[in-house]
Amino acid sequence: MPHELETAFDAALAQITRLLATEMKTMDGTPALPRLEKLEKELKRERVNALGRGSVDREWFQKTVRWLVEWVPEDDVTLVAALGRIVRAAPPAA
Repeated sequence: MPHELETAFDAALAQITRLLATEMKTMDGTPALPRLEKLEKELKRERVNALGRGSVDREWFQKTVRWLVEWVPEDDVTLVAALGRIVRAAPPAA
């Protein structure tokens, strides 16, 4: 499970890198750069924490997904899917 969790976080971070290169816009048309950078920073931090404890922090995960769906364009679900892969790799701790 630790390898799967690490791989899932790495895939999400790689997706952010790809989106940064596309100059992604938010749902309201503003540049997504600051939000993507914030998400990248949070994913890196949570990756270290999750690998250390072997699970994803449930509160962090729920808060992050709610925040993400507030601004990510409806026609681009790749980030939501990447977060789903993380939680499937190591279910959230209670």
